[in-house]
Parts: sequence; C-alpha cells; structure tokens
Amino acid sequence: MSSSQVLDKRRILLGITGGIALYKCCDLIRSLRKAGAELRIILSTGAEKFVSPLLFSSLSGSQVFTNADFFSPDDSIIHIELGSWAEVNVIAPATASFISKLRCGQASELLLATLLASKAPTYIFPSMNTTMLEHPAVKENLSTLRNYGYLIYEPKEGELACGVSGKGRLPEPEEIYELLIAHFKPKTLLGKRVLITGGATREYLDDVRFLTNASSGKTAYYLLREAYYRGAEVHLLWGLETFPYVLPRLDYVSSVPYPSIYTTLTTEEMFNKALELFPKVDLAIFASAPCDFTPVEKIPGKIKKKDSLSLSLRLTPDIAKTLGHIKGPKQVTVGFALEEPENLYHYAVQKRQEKNFDLIVANPLGTAGRERSSYFLIGRDSALKFENLSKQELAEMLFEMIELPA
Repeated sequence: MSSSQVLDKRRILLGITGGIALYKCCDLIRSLRKAGAELRIILSTGAEKFVSPLLFSSLSGSQVFTNADFFSPDDSIIHIELGSWAEVNVIAPATASFISKLRCGQASELLLATLLASKAPTYIFPSMNTTMLEHPAVKENLSTLRNYGYLIYEPKEGELACGVSGKGRLPEPEEIYELLIAHFKPKTLLGKRVLITGGATREYLDDVRFLTNASSGKTAYYLLREAYYRGAEVHLLWGLETFPYVLPRLDYVSSVPYPSIYTTLTTEEMFNKALELFPKVDLAIFASAPCDFTPVEKIPGKIKKKDSLSLSLRLTPDIAKTLGHIKGPKQVTVGFALEEPENLYHYAVQKRQEKNFDLIVANPLGTAGRERSSYFLIGRDSALKFENLSKQELAEMLFEMIELPA
C-alpha cells in the first residue's frame, strides 16, 4: 500500500488544546484531508479562546466539536460516540494544563471525556515553555501518562513563542503527518532486520581531494523509510557526511527501533561494516554508489598544483558481489544497475546472475539524480517494467514484491 493511499478513509480524531502552536494544525488538517482521511476535531476550552471552530471546520470539511456539544440536549452521548469512532487520537498541541487534567482522569470537558472513553492509540504532542516542560510536576504527569499507555512524542528544540530558545516546540506538521502514515502502514516486516547501503563513497587522493560521484542517496532514504514504517529493524550504511532527513520515532508504535545510521565515507569502510552486519540481517539492499577505484597510494598532506598529474588506481572491494555470494539460504539480496538505455535490460540480467541477487532494479543512465525514472525490476523468474516512477513509489513497490522466508 502506497503512502498516498494509507490514510484514505482512516478515522483520525484531532484534539486541539489552548497553546499558541495550534496554528500548525492548519497545515496538518489540509494534508490529512488531501490524503483522504476522515477527521473529527475537538477544541478544548482553552483552544476556543484562540480560534473560532469555523476555521478548522472550513479546512477539514467536517464538524468541529466544542465544549458546548458536551452539554447538547439531544439523545446522543457525544463523547462515547467520538471515542468509539476514532482509530487513532492525536492531541496537538498538548498544554501543561491539559496534560495535568488528563493525568488525573478528569472528564470536565468534551476532549478529556472523549479520551477517557476511547480505546484507540493516543499520540500526545506536548508544547510549552522549556521551564514549564522541565517542571517536576509536568515531568511526572507525562511519565504517568506514558504508564497509562499514552504515546508521548518528545517536543522539539528551537525558538519558542515566548522568545526563548529551548525544548518545547510542537513538531512541524509534516512530521506529525509522517507519523500517522507510519502508524497505519502495515507492519509486514516486524521482527525482520534489513541492511541498506546508500549514497556515494569517496576515495581520497590526498588529505583534501577525493574521487566520488553524484549520487544523492535519496533512493536509499526512501527504502529506509519504507522498511522502517513496515516495522523492520533497519541498518543504513551511509556514504555521505550527513544524513539530512528526519524520520518520526516509532518506538511508541510497536517497539520498532529507530534506524541505525553508520557514516562510511570510503568504499572500504562501507565494505567492512557491511561484512560485520550482513550475517545478522534477513534482507540486504545495495542502493549505494560506491566508488569503484581508489588510488594505489594516498599522498599525505595536499598535492601541489602541477601542469599534469598521473594517478595509479586499483579496484575497491565489490560489496554487493561479495555479500551476494556468502548469503545464507534464508537471506535475500537486492541490487541496482545503472546503464545506457540500449544495454540496460541485458546488463541488469547479467549483473543479477553475476552478483547472485534475488532481485535487481535497473534504470537508464540519463535519469540518474532525477526524482522520477523508468525502471526494470528483474527477479529470478520475472521481469517488470515501470515508467515515470518516483523514488518513493519505487521503494514502496519494491517492498511489496520482496518475499522473505519465514
């Protein structure tokens, strides 16, 4: 199931309390509605002081409930109905006052009573001044709510509305949205271990200069994201200096560990770490672009500028081929091939056999670095071709195709 479909028709209850960060919920609501989610929104009495329900009703296309609905003189028991309806509850932002009331089991307003009447998983996003967040009472309240089973999401650090910098920011809407995608993504890889290589490695000529290529590692990121969201324990060997992507922490969903990311700048470093981790994993995906050649001798310091320079190069270790030929009977390996369009299919078939891959992904040379491409996905007994596929769609499709032994 693709990320664009995973939230379709999902029943999400969004509780908004009286913190200044509630403005971020506008973008979150837009994203959830665009994804097809069914939304119910409840404003706390504090939130009603900040905004009119009409704002969120207009954005969500559905009714927004307030404390007035708690005491509506009709036959419905609204907090029971809403609590039973939701598949997941999200409280963002959650103020210190609201956290305290929930910890004590108060049912003095609609949002509190609805949470007490709900068995759905509940994510709470505390947002407040740093000093308030660090107060012993607030820390104890959050600890107690964790013990109750509420899923407390750690606030971010940065500039706060009060003008100071510190911990207490509500995460950006994109991160909360990603968390909900991850929550509903089927956990088909729970208990499995996955090794992914990504990015370009570098081979140093001296202490400053190096050979490398233009790989961004973005495909590896989407592979990591998909494996992680499906519940796998993921190990990423990253051939670039920094990992620029943010992933929500899923420790709260099903004890899924946060991905382990190892910086392996040279091909040999990536090779040695891969050799160490490979025997422990069920699946290895070789999506990196290791530098194939390295200087026979690295020159210390900095090479002085000359009219010409001759280099002697040797091959670096072939990570994918080495591991492909030592894999166990229950391990699966997936490789990548980048080649000129006219030779692409033939080369990919040959490379899959040579490196003993269970599956190979092949795309033409001219599309390297682009967000979308055409791909061949070639297995032992099958070959599929896809046109104009994004890297994210490729990762999602790949994990739909991979079958791991029981």
